[in-house]
Formats: sequence, structure tokens, C-alpha cells
Amino acid sequence: MAFTSLVALLLASLSTQSVAWTSSHRIPRRFATSTYLASLAPAERDNNKTGFSVSTKESNINDELESGRLLEGGKVIDFSSVKASSRAEEALADARQRILNGVVVPTSVSNGQILGINDDVIREVGHPLGMFGTPEDTQNCAAWIRSNAPSSVFETKDGVSSDASAFSREQKQSFRSLLSKSYEESGEVTGAYAKTFYIGTMLMGEEARKAIWGIYVWCRRTDEIVDAPRDSDDEMLVDLSSWEMRLENLWKYGQVEDVYDLVLLDTRVKYPNLEITPFMDMIRGMLMDVPVLGQERYDSFDELHLYCYRVAGTVGLMSLPVFGCAPGYTDEVAREPALSLGVAFQLTNILRDVGEDAVQRGRVYLPHDDLRRFGVTEKQILEQRVDENYIALMKFQIERARMYYARAKRGVFMLAPDARLPVQSSLDAYGRILEKIEENGYDTLTTRAYVDKWEKLSIIPSSWYRTLDISRTLPLPGDKAVAIEKP
Repeated sequence: MAFTSLVALLLASLSTQSVAWTSSHRIPRRFATSTYLASLAPAERDNNKTGFSVSTKESNINDELESGRLLEGGKVIDFSSVKASSRAEEALADARQRILNGVVVPTSVSNGQILGINDDVIREVGHPLGMFGTPEDTQNCAAWIRSNAPSSVFETKDGVSSDASAFSREQKQSFRSLLSKSYEESGEVTGAYAKTFYIGTMLMGEEARKAIWGIYVWCRRTDEIVDAPRDSDDEMLVDLSSWEMRLENLWKYGQVEDVYDLVLLDTRVKYPNLEITPFMDMIRGMLMDVPVLGQERYDSFDELHLYCYRVAGTVGLMSLPVFGCAPGYTDEVAREPALSLGVAFQLTNILRDVGEDAVQRGRVYLPHDDLRRFGVTEKQILEQRVDENYIALMKFQIERARMYYARAKRGVFMLAPDARLPVQSSLDAYGRILEKIEENGYDTLTTRAYVDKWEKLSIIPSSWYRTLDISRTLPLPGDKAVAIEKP
């Protein structure tokens, strides 16, 4: 379950940040619903007796849910490659066609900025980014990287060369320096936005560490494309569609457009079994938070499960090939614990931020089925009233999250040994948030559960012991023995 260290460390780090992906979970800044988006999907509403305002989109979400693949008795659903709603697909397809027809251009073309590296990112890092390497240098470096790929990885395309025979030794050295600088700044972006995650990557081998930085920066840029302040939602869709096309071209041909594309290209070459699917699925996850195009409320847990996969489980699947599994285990065996961890962390984020999401962002992620079951209304959540019903609801949700944590913990011993500690320590630190919620009297409407840096660091010794095989037969006091399938 090699993916887990990335998901765990990544989501743990997100809890200390304030914007975009490094927020509580995938919640973009609120877009003003434009006439363009509204024309794609008129938002019809139905006020039911519990006080919820539910968009009538059941047929769309049901189509997506029915495409999921049940794993292990239905507790985990694999939504890999499930197409997004017709609204989202239509919006992206429309933007793509307008780009191809020359009607619109991405903002990176119109303003000369690197797509997904906006002023907010530069400010967070503390210095200008991408100010190295000419476009010609970047393309030549990409050709050199492609020349190192197995012949079956990329298809041929006019103007995209994989021939490095004409490059001198000095030129190739300059390409190594350019790529190294790209990785260095990718690490800086990772460190600025995801401090806990960044520290965790230091426990990994150099090649894996740099690959994970490259994956993180792609995710970071994707999030910035969706969340950046804009004059119109249409501009966001154009940029996101352009970003999707760039991803397809990088995977199919090894084509790049800027220096940060180089790190993902290099990762693609070094890990040729890295699939494009989770990257594409994450783009669909971003759209789920966009008003009109997305899922404004969640009627059932299965609907929320789909969201958890797209914004969290995808990150795990991206990193599976990078971390590798312990001898005898495969990515397919590791997949269920991987997806369980994505659900566990996303649920923790959602539980922690119920009040903040409702009051500041107008979003309620808790499934309506659960709210009805426990007699909690959306009006109560917006008014931030904690009562016995709400406490019972939180206890139920915490128990559900812990069930997914337990399923995910089995995967630690499926990891390559050098990946176990960052996984386990992050899993322990992030799981502590649930304990904080309990200590706060289950009030997640007015109080935010928080685990500080020093408390996270204090967890590491016990986390280290839990990574050892002996811990499976001699667990720490309070721990349960971890049982996993024989390889």
C-alpha cells in the first residue's frame, strides 16, 4: 500500500493551512454562479421537511455511483475512472472545443504566468518561481528526459522529439541542472504548503522523494487553477480544460509546456506504470465543489464516498508506483487499504470543519440520510447549535471514520519498509484529530479540533514501533493487533 504515506502525510499537512487544497479539504473559494454555468445546468431546488436545500441531481450522481466497484463487502468503493456528471463533462468539453477553435486562450497564454503558479503561491513560498530556463531549454530538457524512457511509454508526435543524440555532454549536464532546479522549487512549494508532509518526504529515498514533490506540485497547481480569484467562472473552466489537455499530452507524448511539467515528465519516465486515471479523476473531484456543476449536497454516504475518492483516494493511487510494496504484495492487494485511508482522512477533515464549512462556505458535507437519522437539520448546523442529537451524530461519524482507519492500518505492513514510518506517524497524528473532537465535547460547529506540531512530533516514537513486525504480536498498550492477509 505504498500510496499511503503520501495521502496520510499530505492530508495531515492540509489541516494546518488556510487555502485551497491545504484547507480542511477540497473546498474552493466560492464562485459567483455565472450565466454561462447556469445555462449548462439550471439549479432546481426542493425544500424538504427537514430544512435541507437539495439540488435535484439524483440521476447524475446515481449514474456515477452505479459505476463504482465494490471492494471487500462494500465497505470501500473503487470509483476509479468513473465519469463525472454530464454537467461537468459538458462544461469541460465545451471549454476544450473553444480552446481548439481559437475562441479562447488559457490565462497562462494571455498573461504569461505559469498556469497554477499564481501570486498566492509565490507569496507563500516567499520568492519568484520558475524564473529559470528559457522555453528552448525546457523543450530540449524534455527531449533528453524522453530519450531515457522505454520505447513503449510515449507515442510519437510531430515536433516532440525523443532524440538526444545531438546534445553534447555539456548540454546534458545543463539539462540535469535545469531538472534539479525544477525539483528544488517543487520541494519548496511542497514545504511551504504542506510542512508535515514535506518533513515526511525526507524519510524517503531521493528518487521517490523528488517524484512525490512532482506529484504534489501537480495537485497544488490543479487546486490553484480552480481556487484562484477570478472575474468569471468561465475563465476557470478554460484553464482547467487546458490543464486536462496538457496532462493528456504529457502522458501520451511526453509533451511539456513549462519547467514544472519537467518533474512530472521525469516521474512518468522513471515510473512507467504510473497511470493517468487518478490525475484525471482528481480534476473531476475539483469540479464537485463548484456550484451548479458540482454536488452541492450529499444525500447518502455513497455520494460522499465518491467525493472522498476523487479528492483524497486519487492522491494515494498516484503514488502507489512510487513507493512500491513489500515483497509478496501488489498494488491490487494494496488498493483497498489505500482507498480506505482516503475515506478516513477525508471524513476526518469533514467532521473537523462542519461549522466552518457551513457558515463560511455554505456547504454541508454530512450525508442527509445521517442527518435525518439523528434528527439534525441544516438550520441547526448553520445556527451552530450543539445538542444531544448533534453529539450522537458526531459519535456515529467518528466511529465510521475509525472503521476506515482500522482497514487502512493493515496496509502499513504492505509497504516497502522505508515507507512505513511516514505512513504510520501521519496516520497516528491525523487520527488524533478525532480524539480532539471528543475532548471538545463533539462541538465541531464552534470549535476546531487541532493537533499542534509538537504533539505530532511526540507521536513519532510510538509510530516507529508500530511499523515493526513485532508490534503485530506485541502491540503497544491500548493498541489492537493488526491482522493482514498473507502475501
